[in-house]
Amino acid sequence: MSEFWLISAPGEPTPDRAWSLLQERTTRESDLSKNYKIHLPELKIGTLDTLVGLSDDLTKTDTFIEGVVKKIASYLSDVLEGDSHDKLSENLRANGEDPAHYLANFRWDVAKYPVKLPLKNLSEIISKQVSQIDADLKSRSQQYNQVRTNLQQLERRTTGNLMTRNLGDLVSKEDFVHGSDYLTTLIVVVPKSSAQEWRMTYEKLTDMVVPRSSKLVFEDSDHCLFTVSLFRKVVDEFKLHAREHKFLVRDFAYEENSQDSERNEAQKLEAEKRRQFGPLVRWLKVNFSETFTAWVHIKMLRVFVESVLRYGLPVNFQAVLMEPHRKSHRRLRDTLDALYAHLEASIAGPQENIDIPGIMSNQQEYYPYVYFNIKLDLF
Repeated sequence: MSEFWLISAPGEPTPDRAWSLLQERTTRESDLSKNYKIHLPELKIGTLDTLVGLSDDLTKTDTFIEGVVKKIASYLSDVLEGDSHDKLSENLRANGEDPAHYLANFRWDVAKYPVKLPLKNLSEIISKQVSQIDADLKSRSQQYNQVRTNLQQLERRTTGNLMTRNLGDLVSKEDFVHGSDYLTTLIVVVPKSSAQEWRMTYEKLTDMVVPRSSKLVFEDSDHCLFTVSLFRKVVDEFKLHAREHKFLVRDFAYEENSQDSERNEAQKLEAEKRRQFGPLVRWLKVNFSETFTAWVHIKMLRVFVESVLRYGLPVNFQAVLMEPHRKSHRRLRDTLDALYAHLEASIAGPQENIDIPGIMSNQQEYYPYVYFNIKLDLF
């Protein structure tokens, strides 16, 4: 799992100087992280009230889109049915790139999200786009899952244990009484350990059982499948007494062509599954890319809005994506806290009597600098 820290620091005195100082403290002096300079376009800011409201909306949109990203990734893994982690990773691409690489080399997509639009409009465009993808995912997954469920149920009927599976391929016409108004043949599942008990007791479970009519037709590791012939009028009584001995009478009516019918149904379902599989995988790949890139753009909108709320106008900050080295998280946090400790006082001073929710409440953890955690645990 890749973990990134998306932060921003005020340009003191310029964004380039803020970047150089961060690089010096976290990479050259202590080698705590790999850093990527984020280039954000000039976005339309609007009023302070608009930014505060937008900050709350972006938090919800961020959570929603992250959920859709993970749903698509998880469902693609499900559809690929056990293919290797590497195979799945090959299909989870963002604009043709590994998601971590796309994030580290982020460039704003001005064609999809024109920077001349107000921030709220950009957020709404992204939210509507992903909401439509989420709705389409629900519809497509329901269709494919129904076919797959029907096929699995059919397979269970032919490959399950004797208690549940279809018995049509285990018996033949010769195993049954045909054309009689008075006699019928039942199929009984008997635990293997009770097979001898069955042979000794089945004629005595009720009156009117045909003597020596029981025949073993199939057995697996746990159960035996017996036939028994008796008069129709005592079937219910026979079932009752059989159940007392833990013998299960299966509801089964012999149909000569039932196996051909199930085989044809299975072939149709397999063909339908194959027909849907290719287009579904392509749709998931395309829309994973669409959703992931939308999610990253929302992250960048959040860091922009929070930075303006935190550091004020004119816009003068540097956004940075940090990839902490293994076992360096605590030291990196301490280094950043020390580097930007002076921001704590500057924010607390002029803002102490002003209620601006976007500055602190939308971050689960508060630091003197703007901070968002991005974990790419997508599946």
